[in-house]
Amino acid sequence: MANLKEIRNRISSVSSTMQITSAMKMVSAAKLKKAQDAITAMRPYADKLTELLQSLSATLDVDSGSKFSIQRDVKKVLIVVITSNRGLAGAFNSNIIKEVSKLTSSTYVNQEVSYLAIGKKGNDAFKKTGKVIANNNTIYDDLSFDNVAEIAQMLMDKFVAGEFDKIEIVYNKFKNAATQEVIVEQFLPIVPVQSNSNVSLDYIFEPSKIEIVEQLIPKSLKTQLYKGIRDSFASEHGARMTAMHKATDNAKELRDQLKLTYNKARQAAITNEILEIVGGAEALNN
Repeated sequence: MANLKEIRNRISSVSSTMQITSAMKMVSAAKLKKAQDAITAMRPYADKLTELLQSLSATLDVDSGSKFSIQRDVKKVLIVVITSNRGLAGAFNSNIIKEVSKLTSSTYVNQEVSYLAIGKKGNDAFKKTGKVIANNNTIYDDLSFDNVAEIAQMLMDKFVAGEFDKIEIVYNKFKNAATQEVIVEQFLPIVPVQSNSNVSLDYIFEPSKIEIVEQLIPKSLKTQLYKGIRDSFASEHGARMTAMHKATDNAKELRDQLKLTYNKARQAAITNEILEIVGGAEALNN
């Protein structure tokens, strides 16, 4: 059994760790509220924009997707890996890295795959491959639509220039504080819209429907990427809050066990001292 000093040191260490994890849990909970409100407020807009684009496209006889809908033989693929800059968030980052690795080793085993990292953890995982074309880990310092739109525009330019034949986004979709779902979403080319005979748009369009769709597509793509990063940002704080809550509970349980061990060891030491005193007194009397 460890001596009393060692047990006291372990109790002190575990207590300090518990204070840190508890503080991190509260910080993540505060940040989660803002991030959750942001993605919850944004989703209806993003969904309505996609619905409007699909409705308009379904009424057109031509490929209104233009340069963003070109279907080429997939030889070069770009995967946008959305992770966080920090760890201590459970399986939040590892799930994304596993999914991207799975895509690389199975789905795109015969294609040339490159990565664009949004978040330090994704960059750290794939930079050793030498195929990370850019790392945007500063995006979380000022997470705004304008900053994300610059990344989306760069992706669109690379696709149009023929540098990549397909671009996919991999991120964690926020469901609640304890649940995140890994999403693989095609960014480019735009998935062809299925014609719907039930679509009825009794509107007068100015400018024409084709011009409106051509303007909506870049806006929709930028919104799609922004929503993915916002989803990931909220998921990160939810995952970290959950992880730190579990870590705090585990630390408390370990501390209680150590205190029980300490009390038993202390009681045993006192008993031994008493026995030694009694034994010494009896020896003197004899």
